[in-house]
Amino acid sequence: MKKNRTSLLCVCAISLVLLLAGTSLLAQTDSSRQLSLKECLDIAFANNLELKQAELLAATTGIDYRQAKQNMLPQVNGLIEHGSNQGRNIDPFTNSYLNQKIDYANYAVNGGVVLFNGLATQNNIQQQRLALAAGKEEIQQAKDNLTLNLMNAYLLVLSTNDLLQQIRLQAELSRRQVERLEILHKEGAVQPSQYFDLKGQLANDEINLVNTQNQLDAARLTLCQWMNIPYDTSLELEPIRPEDFLQSYQGDANTIYQAAINELAVVKAARLRTESAEKGVKTWKSQLWPTLSLNGALYTNYSSAARTAQFLRTVETTTGDYVQINGTQSPVLTMRDEFDMQKITYSDQFKNNYGTNINLALRIPLLNSLQTRNRIDRAKIQLKTAELVEKNTRIRLQQQVEQAYLNMNATYNRYKTLLLQVDAFQESFRTAEARFSEGVLNSVEYLTAKNNLDRATINLIIAKYEYVFRTRVLDFYQGKTIW
Repeated sequence: MKKNRTSLLCVCAISLVLLLAGTSLLAQTDSSRQLSLKECLDIAFANNLELKQAELLAATTGIDYRQAKQNMLPQVNGLIEHGSNQGRNIDPFTNSYLNQKIDYANYAVNGGVVLFNGLATQNNIQQQRLALAAGKEEIQQAKDNLTLNLMNAYLLVLSTNDLLQQIRLQAELSRRQVERLEILHKEGAVQPSQYFDLKGQLANDEINLVNTQNQLDAARLTLCQWMNIPYDTSLELEPIRPEDFLQSYQGDANTIYQAAINELAVVKAARLRTESAEKGVKTWKSQLWPTLSLNGALYTNYSSAARTAQFLRTVETTTGDYVQINGTQSPVLTMRDEFDMQKITYSDQFKNNYGTNINLALRIPLLNSLQTRNRIDRAKIQLKTAELVEKNTRIRLQQQVEQAYLNMNATYNRYKTLLLQVDAFQESFRTAEARFSEGVLNSVEYLTAKNNLDRATINLIIAKYEYVFRTRVLDFYQGKTIW
């Protein structure tokens, strides 16, 4: 009996050491197979599809920003036109009507640059630049949300694994007692009720063991899903050091909130969206100003009907008129040049028809169905919406920080109380176990002491990981490293 009691005391001592050390069976595996929180986050960042969508959206905004800057460049366009007209048409070379087939060609290069448009282009550049910066912050915001969810899943795996080890110790303790009482029961040295009470407790511990194993599998599955990888039943995680839980958190809710305003991407993104909307209002207001532009063009053309007169000779010919000379009619002669109509070559027309144009144009907006006014009003509504979103983001952040700080304090106080409770129930169980082994304590009192210790130990493990999660959330709000 002394040997059995010694074994039971050793099991209890191992349980207490395991609790205070804050370790799990993960620590017994090969460290090369263990994933840290940072490694899990890196995997999640690389595989998360929502994050990739946010990156693509930001890339689209980057193209808009690039286009806004390139709108300051001149616009240059070329024209090459070849065609054929059949029937009565205007000769593009002579502008006269011809009733024949005419092949024609037009060539032109024209361009223009806006000199002034009420700073609409410059305001649009600033608007798109701020939108791009907001898009990048929204990518970080997506990473932040993924970080919190994955950290919660990571700690849930660790806490459930520690619970599993604790319940295994509890089941092993019950199993040893059942083995001891089974011998005594066969010898008739113990009441049957005590033996069967312990068998019932063992069955209860084994049920808890199965349930906790299922919870651990579910926690691993959740973690794998956040990392977007196939479910790995052998996934091992780095344990957390006990000293991370043994000190109170420094700082107050207001200090944490002020740091969060300057650090969190969700606040930066909302602020940038507001600034972008302000530039959007200025961009549309600029449309009310006149637009001054400088334009120029080079052009030439070709027509198959174009002809040129080629001089051949000068000949003497009658006009059909007569003069009387001494009563005799003499014909009137004249000198007439003869020409040969030859087709003008393509290259000659290309050079001879060359022309240029340059002009300053001032476009004054007078009335365009009040579209610009309505777009200004729409931009103002978008600005007010962005301001409300920013204000709501700050309010919600303050509420979240205050709630998180309150939860952290409550968890820490609960954790400290549970430490004292575990110490008290540990001493109570040690005494009860010794008396039960000596046969001076019944099974009901023994099981009561054991169950009190088991519940307190499990609550302490849960509180320990809840506290580290609460402190890491506050660190996250302040932009601190959480791993």
